[in-house]
Amino acid sequence: MTDPGTTGRRSNKRGLATRENMLEAALHALATGDPAAASGNRIAKEIGATWGVVKYQFGDIDGLWAAVLHRTAERRGDLPVRVRPTASLRERVTGIIELMYTGLSSPDSRAIETLRAALPRDHAELERLYPRTAAELASWKPLWHDACRKAFADLDIDPVRIREMAALLPGAMRGLVSEKQLGTYADLDEARRGLVNAIVAYLEPQL
Repeated sequence: MTDPGTTGRRSNKRGLATRENMLEAALHALATGDPAAASGNRIAKEIGATWGVVKYQFGDIDGLWAAVLHRTAERRGDLPVRVRPTASLRERVTGIIELMYTGLSSPDSRAIETLRAALPRDHAELERLYPRTAAELASWKPLWHDACRKAFADLDIDPVRIREMAALLPGAMRGLVSEKQLGTYADLDEARRGLVNAIVAYLEPQL
C-alpha cells in the first residue's frame, strides 16, 4: 500500500530521514493533547524546518495528517487477530478489551484524539477539506470489522453480533480510558469485567 502522504517523487535517504522526523515530531506534538499542535507550521518548527519542506514531503497539510494517521495504523496493526487462536470465547474477548484499554492510553492514541478534535466533525466537510485524511480514517472501519471477524472466525458466532460488537467497542473503551485519565471513584477493573461478561453473553451461540 502506498503511504497516503507520498507525492510520487523518488526519495533519497536524506529525504526519507526528513520525512520520518516530521512524522515523529507530529505524533509527539499531537500526543501532548495541545489543540495548537494540529498545525503544519508547529510541526515544521518542532524539527527546525520550514512549511515549504513539509509541503515538499507531504504535498499539503492534508497529506501530512493522512501520513500521520497511516503511521499510527501501521504501528497498531490488527489488534484482535493477535488474540491466541486456540483461546476460548471469554479469553478472546478479554484479550481484545485489555489490548484496547492499554493501546488507547498510548501516545499514538492521544495523538489521534488531538488530531480528530481539530478536524471537521461533518463527513462531507472533512472529505472536502481533507480528502486524504478522510480516506485514511474511513479505511479503519472495514479493517477493524474484518479483524474482529477473523478473531472469532473458528467459533459458531452470529456475524451480525460480531459486527455490532466491533461497532460498540471503540467508543466503549474510549469512555473507560477517559474515566481513567480524568480520575474516577469507579472501579475500572470491575467495569472491564462487566463489559467482558456482557459481550460474552451476547456472542455465545444460542442453543
